[in-house]
Amino acid sequence: MRKDAGLTIIAGIVFAFLLIPLFIIVVTSFGSASTIQFPIKGFTFEWYSKVFSNASFMDSFVLSLKVAFIGTLLAVLVGVPAAYSLARHGVFGRNWIKSFFLSPTIVPGLVVGYALYQFIVIKFQFPIIQGLLLGHFLICLPYVIRVVGSTIEQLDFSIEEVSWTLGCTKLQAFIKIVLPNITSGIFASFMLAFINSFNNIPVSQFLSGPGVTMLPTNLMNYIEYNYDPSVSALSVVLMLGTVVLMFVIEKTLGLASIS
Repeated sequence: MRKDAGLTIIAGIVFAFLLIPLFIIVVTSFGSASTIQFPIKGFTFEWYSKVFSNASFMDSFVLSLKVAFIGTLLAVLVGVPAAYSLARHGVFGRNWIKSFFLSPTIVPGLVVGYALYQFIVIKFQFPIIQGLLLGHFLICLPYVIRVVGSTIEQLDFSIEEVSWTLGCTKLQAFIKIVLPNITSGIFASFMLAFINSFNNIPVSQFLSGPGVTMLPTNLMNYIEYNYDPSVSALSVVLMLGTVVLMFVIEKTLGLASIS
């Protein structure tokens, strides 16, 4: 009983540590003062209207959505076949390759961003948008390969082999048998990679250019010179978007499908 009580207290402290800052952000977004204050002294929706009327915020938000979505989609298109090949075939150095694809998740983001800057901007001089897409594709790919690869390794390959004996080609078996059985892994990897791409700061900051700024970078630049509650309002909007997204996932696929 004492052990259970101790775990309950620790869990409560952890949840409080995670939720209280979010609560403070929500409250401060309605403050009427010109700076972020807690507790607030007035109530207004002015800062929300300021967020949606701020062209810089909206442009960078749309750009972040486009880059994150396209970069993640490309990573899924490349990563799923790659993960299948690593799991299904005896590729030389398979364990080393898997560890290599995990490396961008453990290397500091600043190092990854600077390395991509040297490679994409300095070495090959890609245009800004193409460079951003390539950079976000590269940081999304490890998540796709690791998550989808783990899902494929749990798949019973005998069902695929049975489909071969029934007349399916390897491509048909992959499309009709393998893909439907790893849908949850693909979706989970897409969500994980998309969120990581959308919120990424180092890569976005190094690969941005004049007139092209991702939302996290734009938000940091704004906070450097302004400390008004519009920052909290924008954060609340993003949180609401996440809640709506998770609600849609629950109603369509079920949250258990991405766990």
